[in-house]
Amino acid sequence: MTAVNKIRAAAFKLRGGLWTALFLGVFFLAEPVPAGSITAGLFLVALGQGVRFWAAGCITRYRGEHVGAERLVTWGPYALARNPLYIGNGLIGAGWGLLAGWKALLLFAAAFFIIYGLLIIPWEESFLRGKFGRDYEHYMERTGRYFPKRWNPEDLDGPFDLSILWKSERHSVFVTLAGTVLLLFRAL
Repeated sequence: MTAVNKIRAAAFKLRGGLWTALFLGVFFLAEPVPAGSITAGLFLVALGQGVRFWAAGCITRYRGEHVGAERLVTWGPYALARNPLYIGNGLIGAGWGLLAGWKALLLFAAAFFIIYGLLIIPWEESFLRGKFGRDYEHYMERTGRYFPKRWNPEDLDGPFDLSILWKSERHSVFVTLAGTVLLLFRAL
């Protein structure tokens, strides 16, 4: 394993802790912000959590220290972009940045790009390419990493398991709510 892949594997394994460190950076840079920033920030946080709910309900497993996929999910938000859980995180973090001020937003954007864009997502995609081969490569050709390449409403339809949300997303919801409340106290 190359040095870069070792770093990517470690970043994936530690992604929860990295998310916490990223939040703390945003929190400690937080300063009072205008009411419009609070409204926009809360909207982005809610939108991000909604995207995470939609994405989590379409897959059966995603929590763990190692990349794992039981099946290649290409419906729901995965028909629009290959990384909707991380897009949800990005929206939540951008919302937190708006609640905390421009310095915190810049810190979040730069760190998020490095942690997710350069480390975690390429590591996951390498695993998925190895596991699903040509099926994943075909999926990559028609689906953007972060933004839709095309829009076909029929591709959105697929299995959704509401029970996954309680099993896998309750931690995310708690962290998102707690972080948002803490930032609101700093923002006011």
